[in-house]
Amino acid sequence: MEKQIMQEIETILKNSKTIAMIGVSSLKEKEDRTNLKRKPSTIVMKYMQDFGYKVIPVNPFAEGEIIHGEKVVAKLSDINEKIDIVNVFRPSKETPGIAEDAVKINAKVLWLQYGIKNDAAEKIANNAKIKYISNRCIKQDYQNIFQKVNPVFPALKN
Repeated sequence: MEKQIMQEIETILKNSKTIAMIGVSSLKEKEDRTNLKRKPSTIVMKYMQDFGYKVIPVNPFAEGEIIHGEKVVAKLSDINEKIDIVNVFRPSKETPGIAEDAVKINAKVLWLQYGIKNDAAEKIANNAKIKYISNRCIKQDYQNIFQKVNPVFPALKN
C-alpha cells in the first residue's frame, strides 16, 4: 500500500507546477523576524520553491504581505492562475471548507500536512475527482522520492 501511495505522490509531484499553500505563517505583531524562518509552513514553502515549484501563500491575516518573494492572498479564489496542489497547514476541522474551495478552483490535488485528516474533506475531494492526500508532509515526500533522503523531523530539516 505504501509503495502505491509513493508512486501516486511521485506522479503528482512530477506533474505539478503550482502550489497554493494555505496557512503559511506570517509574522505576528512584535515578533522577531527570525521566528518566521523556523515556522514549518514557511520552511516547506521555501523548500518547494527551491525545487522549482511556484508556491502561492494563502493567509487572510497576512493578505498583501510578501513571504519568500510571493504576495500573500486571502483565499484560494483570489489566485488568478491554475493551481495543481492545494497544500494545507490548518486544523482538520477547517478542511471541508478548504476542499470545497479547491473544487471551485479546479485544483488537481488536496494535500493535508502531518496531523491533518478529515473524512468530509476526503469525500468532497473524491466526489470532485481531486486526489486526496492527508497526514503527509509534501517536503518530506519530495525528499524521499527525488533526493533519496529520509529526515527524522521533516518540517525543520533544510
